[in-house]
Amino acid sequence: MTTSFLARWLPQPNNGSRREQLRACAGAICGLLLTGLICHFLLAPDSASVYLIAPMGASAVLLFCLPASPLAQPWSVVGGNVVSGLMGMACVKWLGPSVGVAALAACLAIGAMFALRCLHPPGGAVALTTVVGGASVHAAGFEFVFITVLFNSAVLVACAVLYNNLTGRRYPHIQQLVAPHPHDTKDNVPSNRLGFSPDDLDAVLRQHSEVLDISRDDLQAIFLQTEMRAYQRRFGVVTCADIMSKDVLSVEFGTPLDVAWRTMREHQVGALPVLNRARRVIGIITQTDFLRHGGLDDYQGVRQRLRGLLQRSGMSHSDKPEVVGQLMTPSPHTARLGTPIIDLVPLMADAGYHHIPILDDEERLAGIISQSDLMAALYESRFAEAAA
Repeated sequence: MTTSFLARWLPQPNNGSRREQLRACAGAICGLLLTGLICHFLLAPDSASVYLIAPMGASAVLLFCLPASPLAQPWSVVGGNVVSGLMGMACVKWLGPSVGVAALAACLAIGAMFALRCLHPPGGAVALTTVVGGASVHAAGFEFVFITVLFNSAVLVACAVLYNNLTGRRYPHIQQLVAPHPHDTKDNVPSNRLGFSPDDLDAVLRQHSEVLDISRDDLQAIFLQTEMRAYQRRFGVVTCADIMSKDVLSVEFGTPLDVAWRTMREHQVGALPVLNRARRVIGIITQTDFLRHGGLDDYQGVRQRLRGLLQRSGMSHSDKPEVVGQLMTPSPHTARLGTPIIDLVPLMADAGYHHIPILDDEERLAGIISQSDLMAALYESRFAEAAA
């Protein structure tokens, strides 16, 4: 009984890896150090004025430890701290400094942050600082907010943008827009026709009604990955290496267009990976690329236009594309030999990819997977389960 009671109050294990924890700690010291030095140089070279406020330490926790949090985005940090400082300074100007006024300032700051959609927990500390910060803060008045608080927040955010992106964290963590339907129709994308949909998630979030420290797109991504993991547990893990085509037709950057087109037609394939001399994928060319670059949206005279695109000019310089490299899609989406095929479903079903090159451990082409390969593999796994 005692153990069960204590377990309710103990914190859950931290999901962050040791490397991520070190990354966050290093970011905090770099960000605060740079912010302090810059603000000291610009705001208080004689050390007689306040140039760095304590709530910046709390802001640093969010910016470097939780850069994906909605509470750590630039508008939340700058807007939340400044509006909280304004609430605090207005309260102290009108009512004078006291414990009650400090509590009122924090209350008004929270309300203002909700209204302006810039909720930032350290903002409450900024409001308290303006009330109980002492004579030097009160003497500075609103200048304290518009110079010290604003400049501290802006410099710290700038440090977070630089550091997080250099260390592989997307920041600002902007809400990702829903990917458009590849065929521009009113239907949901295929992966949303079964399982939960974005509308289901929005409905649940409205019912939940509490503030969540995670963005909606991150929450959706976690749910989708959970569904995929559950599918793998039920039907087993089939990797790209198990189903890919290994005898892959490919071209090089300088392959003439007519040769690439003839290869596609002879072998009835819809795409050809473009390789360099080391057999590393540098692009992919599809039948759609030929149609798009040949101006074949108007289907009148398709044969003549396609013939004109494929015909070699015989000149060293030409305004017309002559080789594969001029038409290919560079840096195509690829997968690894050990990638579970379930990870390819959103790419092929929703994003409109028809062919995905598969790379080995040395980044060289090992095979290719088409939508037909994926459909056959998924059908086989379900058929095997039904037979069992």
